[in-house]
Amino acid sequence: MIETAQAFGIDIGGSGIKGAPVNLQEGKFATERLRIPTPEHSTPDAVADIVKQLLDHFDVHDGTPIGVAFPAPIKPGKPLDFMANLDQSWVGVDINALLSERTGRTVHVVNDADAAGLAEAQYGAAKGNNGLVIATTLGTGIGTALIMNGVLVPNTELGHLLLADKGDAEKYAADSVRGAKELSWKKWGKRLTKYYAMLEHYFSPDIFVVGGGVSKKHEKFFQYIDIETPIVPAALLNDAGIVGAAYYASTFV
Repeated sequence: MIETAQAFGIDIGGSGIKGAPVNLQEGKFATERLRIPTPEHSTPDAVADIVKQLLDHFDVHDGTPIGVAFPAPIKPGKPLDFMANLDQSWVGVDINALLSERTGRTVHVVNDADAAGLAEAQYGAAKGNNGLVIATTLGTGIGTALIMNGVLVPNTELGHLLLADKGDAEKYAADSVRGAKELSWKKWGKRLTKYYAMLEHYFSPDIFVVGGGVSKKHEKFFQYIDIETPIVPAALLNDAGIVGAAYYASTFV
């Protein structure tokens, strides 16, 4: 149950850092979002300054739940041990502590794929599903989120599961692979079948949600994914990170 009407969400990406206040009843932006380009040298200090800039711009006070979606596995109270899309100086940094100290506000950080999955489970394509939701983001890699009865199981990283004879799943079935190898939608759909069938076998989910830019073209490849579990396109798309981060923060109230 959501105890507060509004929270603030921020989505940190390799090219842009976006923020907006979110209406928690509807899962929609309360005002237009603000996007600031990610600095070329995306160090912890540089990114933290932009997070503070966003909070100051929207006059966000410490009493407002503040969530940040971040492109790395997040373990509260522990330093980051992996970084792909930002400066490598992030490794070894406690991001929750850094952002809270720099902004003077309590900040809750969540993995970006987990944030998107939470948004879809709470407000989007899987809203009302009380079972096991697996949300996947098909892009450069494969991001995943696992939500059971509305509760996030964080940092699943199921895009790195090994497919028999194929290796790392995202290196075989990500949307970037489709583009690089110029795969037809049908051939890519067969690759995705191997991936989703494996998830289906191990987890028996109630529904799959597919996000990422390519999900806008789901009618071109969903027909080639041959699995038993219902599979649906994401509803929130580019808003999911902000909305999911805001919702995540609200769960700490």
